[in-house]
Amino acid sequence: MSTVSSTSPRRYLALWFPFLPADRHRRASSVSPAQAEAPLVLVEKVANALRIATVDRLGLSLGLTPGLTLADARARIPHLVAADMDRAADAALLARLADWCDRYTPLVAVEEPDGLVLDITGCAHFFAGEENLRRAVMEGLARGGLTVRGSVAGTPQAAGALARFGRKTLGRHDIVPPGEEEMAVRPLPAAALGVSPEVLLALTRAGLKTVGDLADRPSAPLAARFGADLPARLARILGREDVGISPRRPLPPCLVERRFAEPVAREEDIVAALAGLARRAGGILAERGEGGRRFEAAFFRADGRVTRLAVATGRPTRDAAVVMRLFRERLAALAAPLDPGFGFDLLRLAVTVCEPLGESQTSLDGRTVEDEEVAALVDRLGARFGPAAVLRPAFVDTHIPERAVRMVPAASLDDSATPACDWPAGRLDDPPARPVHLFDPPQPIEALAEVPDGPPLRFRWRRVLHEITRAEGPERIAPEWWRDEAGEEPTRDYYRVEDTAGRRFWVFLATLSRSRRASDASRSFCAWAVRRSASALAWLTISSACFMASRCLR
Repeated sequence: MSTVSSTSPRRYLALWFPFLPADRHRRASSVSPAQAEAPLVLVEKVANALRIATVDRLGLSLGLTPGLTLADARARIPHLVAADMDRAADAALLARLADWCDRYTPLVAVEEPDGLVLDITGCAHFFAGEENLRRAVMEGLARGGLTVRGSVAGTPQAAGALARFGRKTLGRHDIVPPGEEEMAVRPLPAAALGVSPEVLLALTRAGLKTVGDLADRPSAPLAARFGADLPARLARILGREDVGISPRRPLPPCLVERRFAEPVAREEDIVAALAGLARRAGGILAERGEGGRRFEAAFFRADGRVTRLAVATGRPTRDAAVVMRLFRERLAALAAPLDPGFGFDLLRLAVTVCEPLGESQTSLDGRTVEDEEVAALVDRLGARFGPAAVLRPAFVDTHIPERAVRMVPAASLDDSATPACDWPAGRLDDPPARPVHLFDPPQPIEALAEVPDGPPLRFRWRRVLHEITRAEGPERIAPEWWRDEAGEEPTRDYYRVEDTAGRRFWVFLATLSRSRRASDASRSFCAWAVRRSASALAWLTISSACFMASRCLR
């Protein structure tokens, strides 16, 4: 794909499908020759009456109009064919048509209920000019049994207005040279502005029936009488202001594609072509000093169907071999094999997420190689079983221990799924502030304390009595008051204790109220975590066993 200079004028191709529901119904239904020659109307119930929502070209030429009751229409034309209006199916067809148009430009916007707008800036030279590009689009849609009108202009509003109102006879289209939009749209009716029926009626009563009538008037009086939106719409349709389009798919940071003179259907050829695109994308990323986190391959079939496959990596990469290994895993994990049909005539690879990637140097202990192997394993597992099958712990900024960590996809690209905070940093010689493992649910214990706020002197857990020799606390953790259920959660007093055998425990006392806690002679503790000093995962080492307990016991 070529890079378009910011100074180049924007060019848009607007497509209008005037009989989209009728064309969809004829494409999806098998009709007899007699029905094919009869007018088709699509009806829906309005105020307990079946009324015409839209008609085909033949019905329109015979005087059938939307809003007419089906009974009146049958009285005029007894042999007409009626079908139910299905707006969801029409929207789905329009979305498929937008996918099909992606083969000409990656910037396609849907103008519901029956229009598309393509940003063709910098794309026309691939087809030897805008006229050839428009003709290729129109002929492809016509082969699919669709009636379509199209116009090219410097703003999407001007192109859309010319497509819908530029000609009374279907099949005639306009290509407006840059800077000549105002001359082309002046004869169009005021309805081309897309204003509400109330504003359109007011314009008609004021004698402003065409776009030219409005263009000759000052903007301030028009805004004062018909609203501030009218001058803005007028400036866009006249080509004086270009606000662009909102494409269905944003333009990726890196995009490469390959077109085939003849459609390819062999899997070996498809994989080889995809590998070539991966190498091209890797070269582009290397020039930028970046790596990709998410790669999406689009397979365009000759019959218009588009299949998309995406893979994600745990860390940025531009290695084509790594990307292809993930795509092979993804293809092997498909429930149904990739169906080439009559073959693919276009293959596109987009790097939708990019991150800075510098040159890495392997350390003497091989840590870099080990990390890369782990990341490659995560990527392969995610490609085969899905991103949600491989998880990693992520820190959550909260003081509640059981909520401080949650599992997220290891190769997650969604910032909303990953907490926006880092793991708390500490000194290497400091003991962990929290145990590595927490019991879920907390384990109840029976404990005896000397004073209400003092640590337990002894406790029984799993029928084993533990005599406490050292203790630290309490550390009071209150519930999160901003949560709805905070009022139902007790306040906790946490203690770090060590028994006569050197085992360390993290226990807490849950109290609902101060008075209730003070009245309890014997209190129930819950052990969140248990760690032995001999364990490699112990949160206190033997050398630092006293921690801060020496201050509170001496």
